[in-house]
Formats: sequence, structure tokens, C-alpha cells
Amino acid sequence: MGKPIQLRPDSKGRITLGKLADGVSSFRAHLTDNGNIVLEPYAEIPAREKWLFDNPAALESVQKGIEEAGKDEAISRGSFAEYAEAEID
Repeated sequence: MGKPIQLRPDSKGRITLGKLADGVSSFRAHLTDNGNIVLEPYAEIPAREKWLFDNPAALESVQKGIEEAGKDEAISRGSFAEYAEAEID
């Protein structure tokens, strides 16, 4: 676990996370048996991209491509712009 950070609630019981919430769109709060509150950060994705996370084979392929690109192992197949407006069955 990281360094503890002291946060104080305002008069209405609200706590401001400031930079701790950078890149986070929402949190899920968990109350533990010993009374601790654990915040689990979420980063939401647009609905049009959800299909990728629902398709394990496609997600694995994209992750592999990103990994290969980071190692300069990607192979260029040229532009696919001509297919941009194609209907997908």
C-alpha cells in the first residue's frame, strides 16, 4: 500500500480527492468489516468501444498489437481508409 494521505470532510461530510482522481470517472465504495472505506476507481469507456472488451479474442489481438508496436515489431499493412465507410455484416 502507498503512503497514507489525510483527508478531512467538509461540513457536509464531503471529501475532495483532487489529483488523486485524475483519469477517474467514478468510484465504487466498499465498506469493510472493520469500518474502513475502500474506493475502487473506474474509468468508463464510450459505448461504441464496449464491444472490444466484450470480445476476448479481439481484445487480445489489440493488446498484442500494442505490445508489438511498443517493441517496434509491428508490420505495416498500409492504409485501410478505403474500408472506412464499408457496411459491416
